[in-house]
Amino acid sequence: MRGLGTVFNVLAILVGAGLGTVMGHRLPERTRRTVTDALGLVTLVIGALNIAALTDPDYKAAVSGAGTLLVVLGALLIGGVAGSLLRIEDRMEQFGRWLQRRLTRRPATGPDDDAAATTEAVAGDQPRSRFVEGFVDASLIFCIGPLAVLGSLSDGLGRGIDQLVLKSTMDGFFCVAFASTMGWGVAASAIAVTVYQGSLTVLGLALGGLLPPAVISAMTATGGILLLGVGLRLLHIRQVPVGDLMPAIAVAPILTAFLMRPA
Repeated sequence: MRGLGTVFNVLAILVGAGLGTVMGHRLPERTRRTVTDALGLVTLVIGALNIAALTDPDYKAAVSGAGTLLVVLGALLIGGVAGSLLRIEDRMEQFGRWLQRRLTRRPATGPDDDAAATTEAVAGDQPRSRFVEGFVDASLIFCIGPLAVLGSLSDGLGRGIDQLVLKSTMDGFFCVAFASTMGWGVAASAIAVTVYQGSLTVLGLALGGLLPPAVISAMTATGGILLLGVGLRLLHIRQVPVGDLMPAIAVAPILTAFLMRPA
């Protein structure tokens, strides 16, 4: 059944986030900060490993010497401009705040309800609440990696869900640790994963064949750079607008095809 890989991934996220949220209340703040820092460092390592795709023989053979970096640079610049104009990062945060208000809304029971609702709305509009931060950062981490792209495409092409099963296992353990510090916002990232990976699965159905290795390498390397940005966010070094940069993953294949040497 095509699409089963994403379903499995979403279940792993929900289960892992649930366990992490229950465990998180029992951990001191210092421990939770340490866990977040560890996840940030691991994300940086994964990003660096993905960037190494620029050295893949198929990519270097398909794209001329200077083009190997021009693809990634051009994808980030073009994708960043497009993403900032579309305000992807802001829209993700707004959706997170809306979702938080919907999930925490309490039924009206008395004359003080209007004041309570106002207080709730103000709290929901505060920048980067823990729920919103968990939703946005977890969504970026789970959607950017190469396994999300390649696994979903392979699922849509009917070539199995092995890659998404591996990703689901990793995401589940990540959720346990991440949700222990960020709470239920991490579970809400399952919505983003459903939309993103579901769309790629449908794209796989339409493609009818695997993408060229050079294109996959370009997408992987570009995604690796975005993961570095996520790692910097988790370490609270710099709030890189990774959401605005996400269109770069779609731009990279276009630039790769444009710069590929003629066969």
